[in-house]
Amino acid sequence: MFVVLFAVVMGAAHYYLWRRAVRDTTTPGRARRIGTAVVVGLFVLLIAGLALNAGFLAWPGYLWLACAFYLALLFGLLEVPRALLNRAARRRSARATGAAEVAGTPEPVATGPVATEPVTAEPVATEAPAGPRTPEERTRRLFIARSLAAVGGVATAGVVGYGTTQALGDPLVKRVPVTLAKLDPRLSGYRIAVVSDIHLGPLLGRAHTERIVRMINEQQVDLVAIVGDLVDGTVAELGEAAAPLRDLVSTHGSFFVTGNHEYYSGVEPWLGELDRLGVHPLRNERLSVERAGAAFDLAGVNDVTGRNFDDGPDFARALDGRDRSNPVVLLAHQPVQAHEAAKHGVDLQLSGHTHGGQMFPFHLAIGLQQPVRSGLATVDGTQVYTSNGVGFWGPPVRVGAPPDITVVELRHNFAGR
Repeated sequence: MFVVLFAVVMGAAHYYLWRRAVRDTTTPGRARRIGTAVVVGLFVLLIAGLALNAGFLAWPGYLWLACAFYLALLFGLLEVPRALLNRAARRRSARATGAAEVAGTPEPVATGPVATEPVTAEPVATEAPAGPRTPEERTRRLFIARSLAAVGGVATAGVVGYGTTQALGDPLVKRVPVTLAKLDPRLSGYRIAVVSDIHLGPLLGRAHTERIVRMINEQQVDLVAIVGDLVDGTVAELGEAAAPLRDLVSTHGSFFVTGNHEYYSGVEPWLGELDRLGVHPLRNERLSVERAGAAFDLAGVNDVTGRNFDDGPDFARALDGRDRSNPVVLLAHQPVQAHEAAKHGVDLQLSGHTHGGQMFPFHLAIGLQQPVRSGLATVDGTQVYTSNGVGFWGPPVRVGAPPDITVVELRHNFAGR
């Protein structure tokens, strides 16, 4: 159903692209036929890449998806200057036509008295006929269309090229201090590596995992938290790609909570595989983390998508009955889960899911569903940190939302003692 809906939307988008990039920039003939075939071929490639999820189709298909999106967006923004330029061309053509008609009209010659008859005035057209009226106007409109198509194409290539380097390059390492009122001073400085949305799949494989593991290990953290959307495929397909996770090194181990994509990829086999690799799933569970005689609670809840698989989040099971004098750090894939977490007295929630928007202007839509797009914020009294993630979904492009690995450093509020 998703593929069908996506095909309808992208079909409409490709028709718009064809009008602006092919029909408006060519005259009937061979060039237009070739351009039409190219647009149709790109549309088929895109749908095939999504439906078959094979790397050799997914790479060009998803890259074209990003190009089609930004090209349609830019063509839309160029509609106003296009209309103004075409209007100016029409007026110039009309003036030129009027001047030619005046120049070609003979002067009246007086020949003596002439009998006249009443003349009935014919209605005069007040609107110009649709479309170019003269060869000159057609030439100007063709030039305008080609110029704007070139501007849109160059800008799209620049944006997508930049976004691809961001998505495929090394993630940023962010260091975020978070003060917890109830944190024991002996735990101040405790460091948690937060990584989300790795999205192993047809475009990201073992090398991607190896780079993430290397970068996390370089930080020498106390604990690793993987907050969902590790994979886009089954264990049989991607088990080898995930295998480097066994090499993660930290003082108190690595932990995982489900994201929505795990439920599309076979959640039970993946949870078993991660446990085998030494990455411990927290399924509506809680444990105590101790250092130097002080402790905080680490809890994890399932993603909200699990409700459709009889495996939803259970905050009461994970959080009730704990010692409330100790702070609790909750792993939950989606920031929106903070509303429920706040009711259970969670001090800090670590999340992902949003990709930081991944491709501007999708940043603007995140707030319709999630309370935090990226970074540290407070939701109903609970602090929430949302990572941009280290992978991507769909196009291998990130614009305005670079990938990141975050080292969250827990701090005691010494000033509040």
